[in-house]
Amino acid sequence: MSSPDPDAGTILDASTILESLAGCRRWQEEFYRQLHQHPELSHQEHQTAALVAARLRDSGFDVTEGIGGTGVVGQLHNGEGPRVLLRADMDALPVKEATGLPYASTVTAPSSDDGSAEQVPVMHACGHDVHVTCLLGAADLLARHRDTWSGTLIALFQPAEELGDGARGMIDDGLDDIVGSVDVAMAQHVLPGVAGTVGTRAGAVLSAADSMRVTVHGRGAHGSMPQAAVDPVVLAAMIVIRLQGVISREVAPTTPAVLTVGSIHGGTKSNVIGDHAVLELNVRTYDEQTRATVLEAIRRIVVAECQASMSPSGPDFELYDRFPPTVNDDDATARVHAAFAGHFGGDLGELPLQSASEDFSDVPTTLGAPYTYWGIGGTDPDTYRAAVAAGTVDTDIPVNHSPYFAPVMQPTLDTGTSALVVAALAWLGR
Repeated sequence: MSSPDPDAGTILDASTILESLAGCRRWQEEFYRQLHQHPELSHQEHQTAALVAARLRDSGFDVTEGIGGTGVVGQLHNGEGPRVLLRADMDALPVKEATGLPYASTVTAPSSDDGSAEQVPVMHACGHDVHVTCLLGAADLLARHRDTWSGTLIALFQPAEELGDGARGMIDDGLDDIVGSVDVAMAQHVLPGVAGTVGTRAGAVLSAADSMRVTVHGRGAHGSMPQAAVDPVVLAAMIVIRLQGVISREVAPTTPAVLTVGSIHGGTKSNVIGDHAVLELNVRTYDEQTRATVLEAIRRIVVAECQASMSPSGPDFELYDRFPPTVNDDDATARVHAAFAGHFGGDLGELPLQSASEDFSDVPTTLGAPYTYWGIGGTDPDTYRAAVAAGTVDTDIPVNHSPYFAPVMQPTLDTGTSALVVAALAWLGR
């Protein structure tokens, strides 16, 4: 007699639960429109958090609000078994929407959470409204079918992912005491792939990100008398040129890394040589050794160029907007991949290595739990395949953070909701 398939129970349970997806779809689509039309910036997700908390309570979860500002955690205890954490991020971006959708955002908001800054347009340009809606749907479905699983489901809704400090804010506010031990943590992200598809990846999946502000000092003078000056603009230009060799000459060709100088500011007038210049850099790496190598190379080059230019004082360095790398646990990813293969079949692929960054991994790292993170497609299948055939994916398919980024509502919501249910049941299913 053959041994039972270890994934058969999970697949059966998921199919049973997802028979109720059509009923969930009705409220999800309206909820998604509401979120998309009323986005909120990082640390300002008050209305979103209130809607999330109310929906979780309606589904029977024990809810804790205000974690790290606007974070929400719902817990559903359903007997003995693993403790599974699913996470969604809630914040939007300061982007003016240009999708033309009937439910497009026209919201403006102060650019800082204290309300004192200028008003900026706000849009869910990264798909966090999809993430919230899918997790609420999965939580509701699992709550309605408690007879199919056992354990504890933890639904975590995080603020301020776009700033890279939302997860840390929840942690600093006692998240570990609120959720206790966790056996696995999981999250997903909608991407500009084919809607209805899911992709997993073991190991490194998202890069670490470090932004650095470098101030170099010169000696100001009249533009007609450069011999009296130490020109910080020339100094900044030489630094930019030298930095181009860091990735190409100090990092192995097989090791992915990116170093971008995104901003230079120096001087105030064409015939005035200023006394300082400011460079803003962004670094993307996938492991801590490469991260340290690149950041140290930047410091070494800047210091050396300042000395070569006879700068009157040393440079100033400021690291900010730092995101950890996302490195999926091999065993957790294999388990989710097997469950996805049983449910999605041919719509399951490999998630390409992403140069984007986010802070989800701070949560499981702090809780001491393995984690896995996957992607779902959000582009109309015909539109995407036509762009592939024409070789115009890069120009015709809007990506995350674009003012034109608008995942098709279906099958994106169904796919994201199903993926969370199937993944959770890989641990919780009876």
